[in-house]
Amino acid sequence: MLKYKLKLKDVKLEDFRVYLFALFKGILPKKKIKNIDDLKSFIQKKSAWVSQVTLYNYLKTRMGTKWVLHFDDEKFLASINQAKWNIYSVALQDLTFYSLSYLSVFYDYKKTDNATNIYEEILNQELANGMPEEVVAQAKKKFTERLDKIDWNDYYKSWPFNESALALYEWAPIAEELKALDRKIVLNSMILKWDNIKDEFSKLIKI
Repeated sequence: MLKYKLKLKDVKLEDFRVYLFALFKGILPKKKIKNIDDLKSFIQKKSAWVSQVTLYNYLKTRMGTKWVLHFDDEKFLASINQAKWNIYSVALQDLTFYSLSYLSVFYDYKKTDNATNIYEEILNQELANGMPEEVVAQAKKKFTERLDKIDWNDYYKSWPFNESALALYEWAPIAEELKALDRKIVLNSMILKWDNIKDEFSKLIKI
């Protein structure tokens, strides 16, 4: 498991804004996806949203209404920060692969080789936001391994978000004996969030 020294500034206010305003997501204006930059922005924002909302919801559910009091504990903060970045790195992979697979099948989009550029450009931007270099390096390695095996014609319909759901289960800083009881609920919680993103994506790419 990756380890790095925590700085309190690493757990950013923006993380909690994403979580606290998640309920208002449905009324926010949606920008159509018209080019590769729009697609990259969509992948980045939605991956961050899914990762943070599912992680914080799980922590809140398991720890009760006083869960925020644990944020005085630097060790706990370190665990959250580590979980946040690792879950997010896999969520980015899943949504990148899903988006390009969907576009390839339904819109005859042939530039699936853009996958690496999209993913690495987002990660490089996140370095400036505090994403640890160790996480970025490991994420790029895993991305390449998955890319080598991908079937673009099949990915979008073959459990496309399973890896990020498993990442949530693996990295959430909850006692293992409790996580074992929660496995199905935790995995489903993320899959359901991704179902909303899939519906949104299909609407935003229509002309």
